Amino acid sequence: MISKSLNNHKNGLVIADSGAIFSLAIIDQLEILNLLFDHIRIPLAVWKEITLDKTTDHYPRIYKFFNDKTQQIKGFNNLSFLMDYGESECVILYKELNADFLLIDDRKARKIAENFGINCIGTIGVLSVAKDKNIISELKPLFEALLKNKRFYSIELLNTILAKYKEGKIKQA
Repeated sequence: MISKSLNNHKNGLVIADSGAIFSLAIIDQLEILNLLFDHIRIPLAVWKEITLDKTTDHYPRIYKFFNDKTQQIKGFNNLSFLMDYGESECVILYKELNADFLLIDDRKARKIAENFGINCIGTIGVLSVAKDKNIISELKPLFEALLKNKRFYSIELLNTILAKYKEGKIKQA
């Protein structure tokens, strides 16, 4: 649950985790982040995760988009026992930079971050806000592309969101 909500203006600083980055890159929607936020940063651990496999179709988009957005955390990563290294560095960087949002999809890591008082949003939330702001016209093809590319989101959640926008349901596989 986020206590801040995205508004009609750009929304400050977002720290992004690798899962959401991969999802947005796969559907070629990284640019949405520039349209919704003033600044985007990722910790070095996330940079290592997202640039590890240089053979993927989306690697060039990821590299180009995030090449100048990396930042090393200043403190010691004392959260890696709670969540993976990239996620834990995201939480630390969020706190160090006093960020406005953490873009994260992993349910467990998101719950932990929210327990630290961090304003979280996921890929589906970002796409929904982009739809509200007429940045994208349809969600269904993007949701279907995410599922086709083995990005795991609840079909029930996706269909609830699609119903809100009067778009057709995604059929169970």
